[in-house]
Amino acid sequence: MINVLRSWYNRHFSDPQAVILALILIFGFTLIALMGDVLTPVIAAVVIAYVLEGVVRKLCHLKIPRLLSVIVVVVGFVVLLLVLMLGLSPLISTQLSQFFLEVPSMLSKGQEVLISLPEDYPFISDAQIQDMVSLINTELASAGQLVVSQSLSSVVNLFSILVYMVVVPLLVFFFLKDKQSILQWLSRFHPQQDGLATQVWKDVDKKIGSYIRGKLLEIVVVGIATYIPLKILGLQYAALLCLFVGLSVVIPYVGAIAITIPVAMLAYFQFGLGYEFLYIMLAYLIVQVLDGNVLVPLLFSEAVDMHPAAIIIAVLVFGALWGVWGVFFAIPLAALIQAVITAWPSPNRMV
Repeated sequence: MINVLRSWYNRHFSDPQAVILALILIFGFTLIALMGDVLTPVIAAVVIAYVLEGVVRKLCHLKIPRLLSVIVVVVGFVVLLLVLMLGLSPLISTQLSQFFLEVPSMLSKGQEVLISLPEDYPFISDAQIQDMVSLINTELASAGQLVVSQSLSSVVNLFSILVYMVVVPLLVFFFLKDKQSILQWLSRFHPQQDGLATQVWKDVDKKIGSYIRGKLLEIVVVGIATYIPLKILGLQYAALLCLFVGLSVVIPYVGAIAITIPVAMLAYFQFGLGYEFLYIMLAYLIVQVLDGNVLVPLLFSEAVDMHPAAIIIAVLVFGALWGVWGVFFAIPLAALIQAVITAWPSPNRMV
């Protein structure tokens, strides 16, 4: 057994660069696992600075000093964020309040539809329908208790959000302004010669940079493209739905399927199974088809190239580990793993 382990170690870790890369990965994942909650604003600032670095670099190419470029980009980002929050928050909160007011009537209509099912489909018994209604009522009661508990902690959450709104922009500014100094300081802990870590970083940087920027643009484009037809067709809660539809693109494949259910349910409760319902679902499906077949290939043609099954598994695994952040960074993390596997020395390559 010891000989087998020694042979395996010599095959995969005989290169010192492989050991260094393994230690870097272990340290990074351990740090995030143990201190992820504390480092959330830092990680968010790093990601935002990483995304904005491309804009700063373009301004520097126009002969604008880097400090002035950083100030312009960070101020523009904060102003845009405030405009979006002040513009969308009242509309979203209003529609959310209206939605909760209409939930009882929607539930009553839904129960009436369930109760009438045995008349149209004899293979469904009344007992099954009653069990289903009881289960739904139980789940709704649990959801109500969850909403109340979340409301009680909303003051603390609001305070955290206010702190993040101050801390994160400051961190973004300093990360962008002192980028070279920070990289030089980090280089002290990295071997002088280029090795596997540098090779993996170059590969991941090329893929993840375009992926994150493209994903943020996709969220905005899909959200707006969904809001326009739903608003024109008169669907209630169009702004609320477009927000969730836009965010659903963060979860590949699964998000688009999951968000279809609330869109169809709200359209049905408002219009029934009429032409309006068909028009709304047709418009929604057109947006989804254009997103999957036009927008995604256009934005991510040079980004991550992975099998759909690998993407879904990555979303499930990293989402279970780190929640929303894990879902958002599932594909970049999967790209990191793919780059490590590709660059890792093997006996065949070393021969």
